[in-house]
Amino acid sequence: MKATINLVSFFFLALLVACGGPEGKKVEATDAKTPAPATKAPTASANSEMANYNLNKGTLTWTGAKLAGSSHTGTISVVLGDLKAKGDNILSGQFVVDMNSITNTDLEAGKGKEKLEGHLKSADFFDVAAHPRATFLITGSKPATGEADATHTITGNLTMKGISKSISIPVNVAVVENKLTVVSPAFVIDRTQWGIQYGSKSIAGLAKDKIINNDIALVLNLEATANAPVQ
Repeated sequence: MKATINLVSFFFLALLVACGGPEGKKVEATDAKTPAPATKAPTASANSEMANYNLNKGTLTWTGAKLAGSSHTGTISVVLGDLKAKGDNILSGQFVVDMNSITNTDLEAGKGKEKLEGHLKSADFFDVAAHPRATFLITGSKPATGEADATHTITGNLTMKGISKSISIPVNVAVVENKLTVVSPAFVIDRTQWGIQYGSKSIAGLAKDKIINNDIALVLNLEATANAPVQ
């Protein structure tokens, strides 16, 4: 697969605010965009060598919460990814998330863990039988401005349940020898923009203690290795 990036650690745990919503930078979803030519992307240095990177490992960590305040956390595996970068500027890329790998990390086996995981995989939420994979296609990248906890902002099309939306997320990009890492601070997306409506506060007549916050907090973390310089 020609593409390049490994968005991964859908996350270190995001903390919860008092109102029951996950904490992190809120990112807005807009119509999906067409990727810009990589040659027009900014470069870190005229002497930087362009390289292709293949994903070594990646994980998405998520935090979701009820409006009443209870929350759950978990992970999702990133199984494929590659990226093209010049220095620490990501020029293009794509990663694939295995939605069947959704796991819960705050409940014990036999005490609700399996039930929650099954529900998240059902048609109420991510419908993994019909949509076993989610993808993120990078359409742009630039150095972050005014971001104390990020070096770059990456824009891309996030596709879940067959719906593609463009989002821009803050990330920290580092290159050491032939290794590239991408790690984000916590950021928040609105699940209903990808058709995940179960328990939404927009549903009329739903009891407050049954309402699940529309926002999901994610943290992104990835590790990739250069396979060859690009001439």
